[in-house]
Amino acid sequence: MATDHPLVRLETLALIGIGGFAGSNLRFFALGQLSDVQAVILVNVLGSLALGFLLYEAKYSGLVDQTSRLLFTTGFLSSLTTYSTFALQTATAGDPLLTIGIVAGNYGIGFVGVLGGRELARALRGDES
Repeated sequence: MATDHPLVRLETLALIGIGGFAGSNLRFFALGQLSDVQAVILVNVLGSLALGFLLYEAKYSGLVDQTSRLLFTTGFLSSLTTYSTFALQTATAGDPLLTIGIVAGNYGIGFVGVLGGRELARALRGDES
């Protein structure tokens, strides 16, 4: 069946929806286990790590097929991570040190997560460079 066939498109939308359902529920679970700020930083950093891995895995080895990558990136990870809550927490933090911590945690540690994902993808490929 051609990839532009309506049923293939519908299947892709359903997979993205399932991934989104799982990601948003995992974020909700994290919010129930940690403080709101800690939970948002955690899901954003883990999401950055996973997204970095999937991006570089596609570049280095391509073991994850395009449909699965779409399920994880557009569905699961986009619902797991939350820029809007991060922005709201930053705007309403009140305490300048807390504001700096929120921004550093989401951007700084998130960037480190992407680099960590790249290293995982490199390790999967078996490349030391």
